[in-house]
Amino acid sequence: MTFHRVGVEVDESRAVGVRTSRWRRLRPGDWVVRLGAIAVVLGVWELFGPTLNKLILRPPSDIFRAFFELIANGELQDAMGQSFRELFGGLAVALAVGLVLGVASGRWRFVYNAIDPLVSALYSVPSVALVPLIAVAFRSVGDAPRIATVALFAVFPILINTQQGVRNVDRQLLEVARSFNTSERRLWTDVILPSAMPYVLAGVRLAIGRGLIGMIVAEFFIGLVGLGYLIISYENVFRIDRMFVPVIVVATMGILMMGFVQWLEGRIAPWLKREQ
Repeated sequence: MTFHRVGVEVDESRAVGVRTSRWRRLRPGDWVVRLGAIAVVLGVWELFGPTLNKLILRPPSDIFRAFFELIANGELQDAMGQSFRELFGGLAVALAVGLVLGVASGRWRFVYNAIDPLVSALYSVPSVALVPLIAVAFRSVGDAPRIATVALFAVFPILINTQQGVRNVDRQLLEVARSFNTSERRLWTDVILPSAMPYVLAGVRLAIGRGLIGMIVAEFFIGLVGLGYLIISYENVFRIDRMFVPVIVVATMGILMMGFVQWLEGRIAPWLKREQ
């Protein structure tokens, strides 16, 4: 079952989106501004860093040397491996749960009414307050409680955004699809999911930031491992240069992962670039 006019419009919008995406990628000015802003911040930091209290802030050159020191003794690699397991495990759980519940609650009113009070209550409670309960529930053994903590921090943006994306599908598109007696499967693949994709991807980007926060919080409270352990341990001995290394690693992880989602957005839904 095909819809000629709708198909032509979608193809044209995708073509425009691809051309826009390529045009945006070829613009050097964007990268110049971004890299220039980073260079200015690092330059000012390096210039005035030595004049500040070394127990509070160290210049980037000291942090750069500390980075290679932690690489040389193997601490940073071990901590990153531990934190990566927790982060990606938690994000995978959050993505699966958030998409399933978001789609179900957005499509069926009964499911929405059933879970909406629980979602609102849990989302209103500071997630940090629930970390001790997670630790007790999992007896603080292994990576499971930290993965669960990351999932708790990350699941709500995905769930809520997916729910809103499904609920806000253009009713006219649904009516056109139903007028052609399209199947439920085609309704999902051709109308609902493409229309909800901007909301889903926005939820994933928010979930990455919250997941990184949840990862560090979990490592602070449950077991003292990974990058969180490096932050705490070097803060306690006033090695601020080494303490900043895992902080910058976490920030870099966030930049790379959100950049990957943006790239994925251009591959999965290139027509979204037209409005940006």
